Amino acid sequence: MTTKTSDTQTGKPNHFLPLILDVAVPIGAYYLLKDGFGMSTFAALAWSSVVPAVRTAWTAVTERVVNGIAGLILVVNVVSLALGFVSGDPRLMLAKDSAVSSTVGIGILVSVALGRPMMTAGLKPFLVKNAAHEAAWGRLMDGTAAASADFRRKERVFSTVWGGVLLAECVVRIVGAFTVPVDTMVWLGSVVLVAAVGTGIVVGGAFGAGPMERMLSAEAEAGAAAGGEPRAVEPALAA
Repeated sequence: MTTKTSDTQTGKPNHFLPLILDVAVPIGAYYLLKDGFGMSTFAALAWSSVVPAVRTAWTAVTERVVNGIAGLILVVNVVSLALGFVSGDPRLMLAKDSAVSSTVGIGILVSVALGRPMMTAGLKPFLVKNAAHEAAWGRLMDGTAAASADFRRKERVFSTVWGGVLLAECVVRIVGAFTVPVDTMVWLGSVVLVAAVGTGIVVGGAFGAGPMERMLSAEAEAGAAAGGEPRAVEPALAA
């Protein structure tokens, strides 16, 4: 019997490619240029902004849309470059680090308000596991499935949670920068960031990604039963 390989499995790297180009490349380039090649923070930020700038311009010209993630990373870098001129006071230097979180958080919340939740691009590859899920995702997103409204609501919740968490992390780090001893805040800032990411994963999963995954699986099963779509074949468990 011939086993059909799902479109999602074979094309999965394509889902991650935008995130790699828009997020991983500029962030990785920044640290490589700064720590690996010894560039100044300003120069590293400037050069690492090239990829998101090109991506934003390219999609705007060829697809007539603004690449949300690439544009956001570009804005973050521009804000960081502007704040890079703030020097002298170590507390101000600590406070400016929170500008990245606040800019990303605000960008995510704005995308929710505009009806295009930004976190969906990163979430989809983890939820869509096979061709049946891909088809179910399409129905849930275009409104043809019974659970579409609830699915889209959870999609907005997921991005809202992450936007809120990042803004909260920003506030905590700013308060800490001006109230906690500088030597303590240098390492405490990283702890706050890790805690914020952990909170986003747990809360976003409980109220957004988890329910979305269950609805997606239910819709995939319903589509297979009603329309003859290929049912997802789970690997057999060892006895």
